[in-house]
Amino acid sequence: MKHNVYLYIFVMAAVTYLIRVLPLTLIRKPIRNRTIRSFLYYVPYVTLAVMTFPSILTATSSPISAMAGFLAALVLAYRGAGLFGVACGACGLVFLLELFL
Repeated sequence: MKHNVYLYIFVMAAVTYLIRVLPLTLIRKPIRNRTIRSFLYYVPYVTLAVMTFPSILTATSSPISAMAGFLAALVLAYRGAGLFGVACGACGLVFLLELFL
């Protein structure tokens, strides 16, 4: 069993290393294609959203309060509130909904 664990760790490390090193070694010229540049620009934001969104919906005891907090955060962010204001507004709404539901 232990030998399999070490093999898994080695394969995982090799794949992670190759994913990070291959683009550096294969792509030497600046990327001029607008589609690829746009794709690479949005990759960090999409990755963060994919990791965060499921946690938002499962962080509370009720999915309704979680969705309401998420929508409140979206509205506050769209209206120009800062990060602290968005977090406080969403948390406050979730707290009130959890208190009364």
